Amino acid sequence: MRVRLIFSLKNKGSYLPFHHQYILAQFLKGLIVKGGREEFFNYNYFNFSGLKGQTKVSRSGLHYYSSLVTLVLASQSEEFMDYLLEQVFATPKIELGNLILSPEYTEIEEEPTLETSNKFVCISPLVLITPAFNEEAGKRFISPDSDEFSDLLYESTLTRMERSGWYTPEQMESFYKFQVVPDMVYVNKLKEQQKKFARIYAVYDMDVKYEVRGYTLPFTLYAAPEVQDFVFKCGLGAFTHKGFGMLDLANHPAGNRTTTYKFKREGFVPYRPTERVRQNVAPAEGGEESTESSED
Repeated sequence: MRVRLIFSLKNKGSYLPFHHQYILAQFLKGLIVKGGREEFFNYNYFNFSGLKGQTKVSRSGLHYYSSLVTLVLASQSEEFMDYLLEQVFATPKIELGNLILSPEYTEIEEEPTLETSNKFVCISPLVLITPAFNEEAGKRFISPDSDEFSDLLYESTLTRMERSGWYTPEQMESFYKFQVVPDMVYVNKLKEQQKKFARIYAVYDMDVKYEVRGYTLPFTLYAAPEVQDFVFKCGLGAFTHKGFGMLDLANHPAGNRTTTYKFKREGFVPYRPTERVRQNVAPAEGGEESTESSED
């Protein structure tokens, strides 16, 4: 399931760093521990986006100007999702970086029918490698059109699927077809414009800081529907439970994509359509950070 968590922004114009996944990860981890259910303390089969809303870029980072901002959360487990959302709504005032937020309501995304071939965009950076302590491997640039790029994603995905225990050995053996094909027309266009699609991001694991290279680009994934469903709900690549590798379909079918979910702040009155600013939940291909110079 994929749920949109909508916050009201109390201090318009405040900002987050460009690379703020670690701030969101620390916030969500704190809530998971605060709730007290030990079975979820090390639960890794969930994923989340960057914080979406109307933004302007400055040297400080992304300044948010919309009344509402959105965080997309995804997991195979409704029980875990509800547990996490309970902790969010038990926290009426939330400070993320310089932002002061209040949780308002939730919407659940309609589950799309995933085929053996789907075009995705990244709504959080895609990381290929889990580095060891004090090594540089995680920052290495790997060309998206290389076999290594696709192979690393295949290995991490199948490893996570096997560890989940959700699939039989026969199913796992059938998932050998897997290929990531990037939109190189888009990538080459960014290069020509001297804009980035690959950057270095900070990740914190067990209080240790790692630096990894993340990619934000559109691509087509060829894989079994079960594999497509897994990465759509649990993320693709490394550090997915820390907010990396969240995907969205590049092209959604027409119609309403969301319905009201069960969590809502008591007394909250939704904005009328004329008052509500449309939010960029699924950014244009390449993501929201493509305004900087290229880095390969």
